[in-house]
Amino acid sequence: MTAQTVTLPQQSEGRSGSQRRSVPGPRLWGHVLRRCLLLPMIVLLPLIAVAPRGDHRFNIYWHGGLFLDHPQRIITHTIGTGETYLRLGNFRPLGRMLEKFLDLLVLLGAEQLHISPAIMLRVVTAGAAVALTTAVVIFAESVLTRGPLFGSAPSLVALLLPYAVASGLVAAGTNSTTTLFGGLYLSTSALVLLVAAAACRLERLRWWHAVLAVTIGGALAVFNEPAYFAVPLATVAVLARGWFVLGQRSRELLMSSGVRLAALLWAGFLPVFAVVRWIIRGYCSDGGCYHGSDVVVDARSLLVLPARMLAWLPPAQWQSATEKSTGNWLWGVLPIVAFLLIAGLSVRTLKVFSEATRPGGGPLRGLAIAALAFLGFGALPAALSVEVHDYFDVRALIEQGWRDSAVTVPAGMLLAVAVLLLVARSSRSAPAVILAALVLCATVSTTANRAYANTSASWASAQLDNRIALAVGGFERSPAGNERRCALLDEGLRNLDGEPVRQKRLTESLDAAANALAGVPFCQVLRLR
Repeated sequence: MTAQTVTLPQQSEGRSGSQRRSVPGPRLWGHVLRRCLLLPMIVLLPLIAVAPRGDHRFNIYWHGGLFLDHPQRIITHTIGTGETYLRLGNFRPLGRMLEKFLDLLVLLGAEQLHISPAIMLRVVTAGAAVALTTAVVIFAESVLTRGPLFGSAPSLVALLLPYAVASGLVAAGTNSTTTLFGGLYLSTSALVLLVAAAACRLERLRWWHAVLAVTIGGALAVFNEPAYFAVPLATVAVLARGWFVLGQRSRELLMSSGVRLAALLWAGFLPVFAVVRWIIRGYCSDGGCYHGSDVVVDARSLLVLPARMLAWLPPAQWQSATEKSTGNWLWGVLPIVAFLLIAGLSVRTLKVFSEATRPGGGPLRGLAIAALAFLGFGALPAALSVEVHDYFDVRALIEQGWRDSAVTVPAGMLLAVAVLLLVARSSRSAPAVILAALVLCATVSTTANRAYANTSASWASAQLDNRIALAVGGFERSPAGNERRCALLDEGLRNLDGEPVRQKRLTESLDAAANALAGVPFCQVLRLR
């Protein structure tokens, strides 16, 4: 079958001939974007009070306090510490700027709304999940659509994707991006998708596009590891769209604006990436760098890669989120409320199915190839990570979340929707069946998140971290308030007994936040034990 023949159904499927009528595209797009906003919020709502963990226990106070009054210092502070991170084995200045900005947003929101920074941290993560869901939809439509992106009604893929992506937002363990560094990595994944979408939509390459592409390529090389995959994803996406959607022959495809833009992204990315990795190799050749940055290519990598490409599956994530829960986690008021909310949104979606375009087999194949490539790229960091090799057993590789989850979850869900619609494209009822399955899946994911939140709330460390966050968010200036904060700090330092570096980090981080918010240290008279 040639490229020309696979695109013919695209011209005839859906409403055609006398049945074709003017489609209220902006109205349907409004419907899709509202689902992109509401569905991630519903699924992540049970995690709203989960305590910060890992480096978040320090960074939201440290970064927030440092930059609350001087946000522009984020740039100079990051540049000033760049060599330190190079010597540790990673160089992510732009990604660290984003991370610091998000931490600043957490403390700023807590100050303005008078709420716990722990709650604000989850709000920021949910906002990043909304941005990611929207980016997945835009990327899918950028691959599938021939004409202007928002000039006609969205496809069935766009209507289903918000439900699919939300279904994958599960707290699959303490290292999942729904609970740790979600704002950073979910936002990065959204950036990757939007860069690829822009490459797909370029119709004519102008000189300033070329300059911008080279600049963006270089910037992606110093953003963070997941951002690297924007360049190869853009390449795969423009090739898949050109062949399967636009029906371009080989020569025409290789000379297209999208492919030339992808080549310019590579031209900006590769030199910067190569120089940075060469410098890091010199610093880390003796094995003295940060363990989390170490990479290895061996036989185990070939086993880890397919395992991480399956770790986005919701049932596996449910198992990880609920393995320490007590009782029957599927029962209760929340599952009923979640189902009613999600099902209520789906009823309206079901009613507008007839107004959406239905992609043909060729475009769906192209989208599936792009999604599969994105999934493989996303799983690659885990496959090469020494940290994952050392600490993840076989079961954890398939069930536990990690920072790659920010990529593998949306990629896997996009692949699932594309394949299901492709397999059942001749069935008129298939989209409704897929939607019903996604509603149930999102409901169970919401309930699994509730189970994880209940379990984590019982941890003594999480209770302490939440009490500290409450003390920062509702800062009491009275002597009694100071006494309570000193008691919290004292308890925190005792929990870190034998770890002087982390004890110092906790004290300095809380002092930075307290000085920014109230002009005093977190504890004015420190009692060490």
